[in-house]
Amino acid sequence: MTTPFAVRGDYIQLDQLLKAAGLVGSGGEAHAAVESGLVQVDGQPESRKRAKLRPGQKVDFQGETLVLVAEE
Repeated sequence: MTTPFAVRGDYIQLDQLLKAAGLVGSGGEAHAAVESGLVQVDGQPESRKRAKLRPGQKVDFQGETLVLVAEE
């Protein structure tokens, strides 16, 4: 399932995104998911927990796809 996610400001950190989107229950779960290689950004595995993501990027995690859009 693809879901748009509005980014406030210039970027959102990957760990914060996973938590804000409700894909994980805590920051610790977000860190564990990233460290385990379960998160992809723009089709590539992402290992940086605090990677800065910007509108236009796509995040895949456990069958969910988030497309980042600029907040209007």
